Amino acid sequence: MLEQEIKQLLESKLASCTAEVEMAGNHLNLVVVSPAFEGLNPVKKQQLVYGLLSDYIASGTVHAVNMRTLTPEQAG
Repeated sequence: MLEQEIKQLLESKLASCTAEVEMAGNHLNLVVVSPAFEGLNPVKKQQLVYGLLSDYIASGTVHAVNMRTLTPEQAG
């Protein structure tokens, strides 16, 4: 299942990450929590995640991504 594959990718590449992944067709919804986002502005957080998903996006497997990127403190 692609959702699980993407979850594992994010959680293995981002420090102490937890990821919620939902797919609807080729649209991806993410909630990603990681201390790796500490000190980054929202654009830099998204760029970090997009970089990890670049192969899926380039192949067309993922067409659109909606994401929330949070530090553990922001996630509460």
